[in-house]
Order: sequence, then C-alpha cells, then structure tokens
Amino acid sequence: MYNNIDIKFVKESCMNKNNQKKNAGALIGAAFLMATSAIGPGFLTQTGKFTDSLHGSFGFVILISIVLAAIVQLNVWRVLCVSGMRGQDVANKVLPGLGYVVAFLVVAGGLVFNIGNVGGGALGFNTLLGIPTTVGYFLAGAIAVVVFLSKNALKAMDTLTKVLGGLMIAGIFVVILIVRPPVGYALKETVAPSAAMSDTFPAILTLLGGTVGGYITFAGAHRLIDAGITKKENLGEIKKSSVMGLGIATIVRVLLFLAILGVVVATATSGAHTLDPSNPAADAFKIGAGQIGYRFFGLVLLCAAITSIVGCAYTSVSFLKTFSKFIEKNEKWFIVGFIILSTVVMALIGQPATLLVLAGALNGLILPITLGVCLIASKKKTIMGEDYHHPTWLLILGIVVVVISAYLGITSLGNLATLFA
Repeated sequence: MYNNIDIKFVKESCMNKNNQKKNAGALIGAAFLMATSAIGPGFLTQTGKFTDSLHGSFGFVILISIVLAAIVQLNVWRVLCVSGMRGQDVANKVLPGLGYVVAFLVVAGGLVFNIGNVGGGALGFNTLLGIPTTVGYFLAGAIAVVVFLSKNALKAMDTLTKVLGGLMIAGIFVVILIVRPPVGYALKETVAPSAAMSDTFPAILTLLGGTVGGYITFAGAHRLIDAGITKKENLGEIKKSSVMGLGIATIVRVLLFLAILGVVVATATSGAHTLDPSNPAADAFKIGAGQIGYRFFGLVLLCAAITSIVGCAYTSVSFLKTFSKFIEKNEKWFIVGFIILSTVVMALIGQPATLLVLAGALNGLILPITLGVCLIASKKKTIMGEDYHHPTWLLILGIVVVVISAYLGITSLGNLATLFA
C-alpha cells in the first residue's frame, strides 16, 4: 500500500514533468515565433533584391546583421523576461508615458508589416496554386484568424510556426540542391566583400530591422512572459530560446541567399541572370529550378506569410493589452481585428511589393529607441530586481548597436520616401 507521502511524491513528480514539457514547448514555440515573425514575405523579397544587387557581398551583410541582431536579442530578452514586464511596461517604468510612444511605433510598424504579409500570402497562393491574388488576400487572413479562434490559441500558434517553419527550410534546401550555388565564392565575399561599404549600409539596416526591428524582437519574449517563464532563475532557458530563434532565422537567410546566389552569378552549370525586380526571389527560384522551383517558392512564400501574419498580430496586440483591461480581456478579438484590418487594407491598395521591400527599414528606425529603453532598464533595480546584474560587455555592445542602428537609420531615411510614393 502507498502511504500519503508516496502519493504526494508521485503527484508532484507528474506535475513537474508536465510543467517541464509545457515549458519546453513554450521555449521552442517562442523561438519559432520570433524566427518566423522575421521570416516573412519582406524577408524573402529583401534577400532576393540585395543578393541580385550585391551578389556574394550580401554574405558580409548577413554576417554583420547576425552579430548585431544577436546583441539585440540577448539584451532585450534578458530585460523583458527577467523583469517579467512587456516592452511597453518597461518603457513606462524608464520614463512615464514613453511606453505609449513605443507601443504606437511598434504597432504602426507592425501594421505596415502585416499588410505586406497578407499580400505575400496572396502571392504565395497564386504562385503555388494559381489562385487569384484578390482571393488569396482573404484566404491568408482567414487562416490566421482561424488560429486565434481555436480553443488553445497559443498552442495552435506554436504548432503552426514550427510546422510551417520546417516546411520553409525544406523547400529552400531542395532548390539549393538543384541550383548548386558557388559556396566558396560566397564564403570569400562574406569575409572580404568586393562591394563598397556605402552600398551595404541600406542592406544592413533593412536586414537588422527585418530580423529584430520593431515588434519582431519582442515576439518571443512576450510569448515567454505569457507562458510564465520569467525571473532570474529561468535566465538560462530564456537565453537558449532567444539564440535558437535567431539561429533558425539565420539558417533560412543563409540558405535563401545561397539558392539565389547560384542564379545571379555564373556557375559551372549556368550563366549569370538578372532578376525581375518586382519579385526577385520568385524569379530566382524559377530560373534556377524551373516550374518546380517556382512552385517551391510559392510554398515557402505562403508559409512565411502565414506565420508572419500570426506572429505580427499577436505581438502587436500584446503591446496594447496592458494599457486597458478591456483589451486584455478581449485580446483574441483584437488580434482577429488586427488581421482583418491588415487584410482589408491590402485588398484595397493592391500590389504589396513596395511595402515588402521597405518594411524592414521602417522597423530598423524603431530599433535604436526600443533597444535603448531596454539598456537603460537593465541598470534599474526597480525594474530588474535587487539581485540582478546585467553583463557589462552586453550593455556596451548594446550601446554600440544603438549608435550603429541610429546612424544607419538616419543615412538611409531617403529609402523610406518611396514607401509613400
């Protein structure tokens, strides 16, 4: 016979195992949410555009943006998850009222991104299945809405981002096998680029903004906060999740770069090609792998768009819900409304190409503000707690990124003018 102590021990063991499994799912889900939020239609279009113009030197741009993005992620996720406060609440603690400004900037940038994401979803449906883009807008929006109308929306979101993220990687890898890109040339140009530094600045800003700018850097951290994975004792798991998310986004970026590079430069099996500027990534897949490559791009684009719509809507609304109990209580419906608004606007304005190319630059302009807020917060005991000590090296590198991203943003302001042309 089991006594009461034995029964209690068994129950506690089962609960601990369930909590560990739940936490592991949330940690992986947060990583994929961050990564797939970054890997949207704009991500694909930007990679195609810059690989076409910079060729192998785009590898250098990717390398620099990865280093800068890692610094951003490690700083922001530590501050938010250890404090247990979302980005807007941290900003309000740093300076009363600043949280509202940050929330406005992030949500506005998120809306621009999401309109482009819906357009990308329509292009994905059109490329993969030949569905008219007007119909595709509403199909893409409807799929995202269904995710948040499900009984366990967060679990459905985690599952969707993992499955579609895996499909994206598989689809790009198949095209790489067909194209056979010049890997040696790419490695050489990554460490010793032939392009002028002035030509790489706009690309670095756009990639940085598209990977960790605006709402994207907060997506995974807010997911962990909603899952209750916070405080100093969970710091190790928080760091692993943030690095995993950045790693997934990096893998996709590098694979996509190689797939497109094999088309725009001469190789042993084919000559160099100039890509269609209206849809450079799709054109590269079609030239490199024919109709099958074109269909694979449609699959990649569709997966990228749906996951980005979901991640963008969830994170954007998470910046609003702590300002109002009504929004917090009806969070699901505000997320659905955000998706519907993005879909309707996209259906009204039509072609998403300009938004897809320049949305990363817009979020890159927001980055120095949001990162700066987190760096200030990292030194405040009232936010981080008495026993937390932010690594000095991480703080210094964070300040460097704030200065670099602010400089790149100012020097690249001219690119944003075409967004409203």
